Amino acid sequence: MRLIFWAGFWTFLLDQATKYIVVHQLDLITRQQIDVVPPFLTFQMAWNRGVNFGLGAGFDMRWVLIGIALAISVAVLVWLQRTGGTPKIHIAAGLLIGGALGNVVDRVLYGAVADFINMSWYGFDNPYAFNVADVAIFAGALGLAFLPDGRPPASKPKRA
Repeated sequence: MRLIFWAGFWTFLLDQATKYIVVHQLDLITRQQIDVVPPFLTFQMAWNRGVNFGLGAGFDMRWVLIGIALAISVAVLVWLQRTGGTPKIHIAAGLLIGGALGNVVDRVLYGAVADFINMSWYGFDNPYAFNVADVAIFAGALGLAFLPDGRPPASKPKRA
């Protein structure tokens, strides 16, 4: 469980630090867009009040989404407490939990998640922005879904 804590702690810290630096220190709130390596990487201010890609942003879902993020984080911890898991699974859980808590802090402080990373390509103008927490949540969820958990596979019952 210690590995989950540290992976989550560093993920949360990296997420909050990057948001503070880009949004406040580089004043993205006022500037709205900073070309870093155009068109590949642009910092573009977006306040996400909904879920992925802003779905549900028209509804006041702030506290519901905070509750869901906290419930999922607790459920993952309880699940791994009961089943164990490999170090890779614990890192994946830490990424997911750290990212979820990073976005929870945004929702509590700002009422929305601060998204700012926009990646496009020549001929493809991506309208969406994301943040470090979003990447960590995605990577953690993939890890929890697809990494082997370290338990031997269950044997199939033999036919008579």
